Amino acid sequence: MPRLPHLIAFILTPQTVMLDVTGPLQAFHEARDPATGTPLYRTILASSHGGPIMTDTGIALDTVALADLDPGEIDTLIAAGSDEMLDALGDANLIGWLEKYRAQIPRIGSVCIGAFILGAAGMLDNRACVTHWRWCDRLQAMFPQSRVAPDPIFVRDGPVWTSAGVTTGIDMAVAMIEQDLGRDAALAVARSLIVFIRRPGGQSQFSLPLEHQANDSTGRFDDLHGWITQNLQTRLAVEDLAEQTGMSPRNFSRTYKSATGLSPARAVELMRLEAARTALEQTDKRISQIALNCGFGDDERMRRCFVKHLGVAPTEYRQRFSTND
Repeated sequence: MPRLPHLIAFILTPQTVMLDVTGPLQAFHEARDPATGTPLYRTILASSHGGPIMTDTGIALDTVALADLDPGEIDTLIAAGSDEMLDALGDANLIGWLEKYRAQIPRIGSVCIGAFILGAAGMLDNRACVTHWRWCDRLQAMFPQSRVAPDPIFVRDGPVWTSAGVTTGIDMAVAMIEQDLGRDAALAVARSLIVFIRRPGGQSQFSLPLEHQANDSTGRFDDLHGWITQNLQTRLAVEDLAEQTGMSPRNFSRTYKSATGLSPARAVELMRLEAARTALEQTDKRISQIALNCGFGDDERMRRCFVKHLGVAPTEYRQRFSTND
C-alpha cells in the first residue's frame, strides 16, 4: 500500500458496537509521522445508504453511503460488529457492494461478529477466521467453507483479517499498523494506548478456566476447577476428578460434559495449556520446568499441545509474547 496516508474505511450497520469502531479507529488515529506529527491514516465511516447509524450505546455516528466511496482508494476495509448483525446480512445493497468491489481492496478485516458480513460476501471461503467465542459455532455453521478457529484473538489469512471482538479490534489494528509502517510505529501507538504492541494473534481470547465457569451456569464445578488449577502437576485422571466431586467416574464424565461442553480430559488439557501460557508470558522459568509444573510430563508433550491449539511452539510463544523483563 504505497499511498500515505492510508485510507481505512469502517462499515457500520444498525446497532453497531461502538467500541468495535472507536477502538481500532483510535489506534489508527495515533499513528503519526514522528518528525512532523502528520497523520499516517485517514478514516471514514460508511454504511449501506449513509446517514446516522445508531450504535449500541444510543449514540449515532454519521456515515457516508457505500455508493459514494471509491473502492480503488480504500487501503483497508473493516466491518464492525453489531447487536443486530444477523439482520444486516439481509441487506442486499451492502452484501452486493462487498461482492462487487472486494477484489479492489488490498486488505479487508472485521471486528467481533462483523465476520458474518465477510462470510455473507464469500470472503471467508477456504480461509481461517475468528469471531467472538460465543458466536464461533454459529459462524462455522452458516459459512461451512470457512475454517473458524475459536481461540485466537485475531487471525490473518492472506488479505483477510478477523478479530475476536471488542478490544481485540485494537490488537488487530496495531498489527495492521506494524505491517504497514513497521514495528517502531506500532510500538509508538501501543505505548500511546497503553496496550501490548502485539498481544498474540494466537493468544486465547478468553481464560479457559473462566470459560468453563461461564458454560457451567450453575457453578457446580467451580470448586473442582479451582482444585485442578492447584494440582496440575498431578495425574488428574477421570477417576481423580470424580473422587473430588463424590461421583462415580462414569456419572461424572457424563455430567461434566453436559455442564461445560468439554470432556474432563480435554478440560484438563486446556487448563494445563492456560497455565503454561501464563508461565511463559510472566516468568523466566525453563520450558522443561514449566512442562513439569503444568503436568505435561516433558517439554515435547507440551510442545505438541501448543502447536495443536495455538499453532506455535512454546519457545516461539515466549519470544513473541513474554511480558517478563
